[in-house]
Amino acid sequence: MRIDVVFGGAALTPSEVQGRVVAVIDVLRASTSIAAALANGARAVIPLESPDDAVTRAKTLERSDVLLAGERKMLPIPGFDLGNSPREFTREVVEGKTVLITTTNGTPAIANTQGARDVVIASYVNYTAVLAMLRAALRGGADITVVCAGRDKQFALEDAGCAGRYVSNVVKRLAGIELNDAAQACSLIDRKYGDQIVRLFEASEHGRALRDAGFGEDLTACAAVDSYPVIPLYQDRQITKLGPDRER
Repeated sequence: MRIDVVFGGAALTPSEVQGRVVAVIDVLRASTSIAAALANGARAVIPLESPDDAVTRAKTLERSDVLLAGERKMLPIPGFDLGNSPREFTREVVEGKTVLITTTNGTPAIANTQGARDVVIASYVNYTAVLAMLRAALRGGADITVVCAGRDKQFALEDAGCAGRYVSNVVKRLAGIELNDAAQACSLIDRKYGDQIVRLFEASEHGRALRDAGFGEDLTACAAVDSYPVIPLYQDRQITKLGPDRER
């Protein structure tokens, strides 16, 4: 079995996802916000590539059942209900709603996973739940691809560090697992920062940009390990949480 890490969702090729279990990470902030929405009772999260796509899709649904969410250049999109801060996706706001979300890096990466066996949205806030799913997949003989969404199609330290935590722990007590170079590099980043996740974020270019844009509290929210213990699965172009009403 293999675990491969790919930097930048736009760089994905069909061979890297075909038949595999794929984990998509955009820890600052899309994958964290998606986990928060589902944990707080959103019916589904539908990732879309552009604000126009989100508005068009909303017109096909009952407007009272839908929330438009997302960002461009970190800032909320004018006319949308929510931005991309996980702190906005409270139960009072999202429960029972379908969230249409578009972000600069995360949602295009999710959309680029056609052909995967399963696609899970991973972050620190749902770490243990997703880790258990990935370990079960690996023990069952599946290869895994971890997609780091990155920032503007470039390497992002925060996504790599989160990927490293998954890689380092998914292989524990499992023999014969091959790692590509990117997976090994991510493990080294996780080893450097360990549980100092906010420090990892503050060392990253995107983390500093978010802080400077007034979203410093999001760094703390995104670093809260297991605060939203859900498994968000992407299937049929929507994300719902694995549970009694959603079996794989």
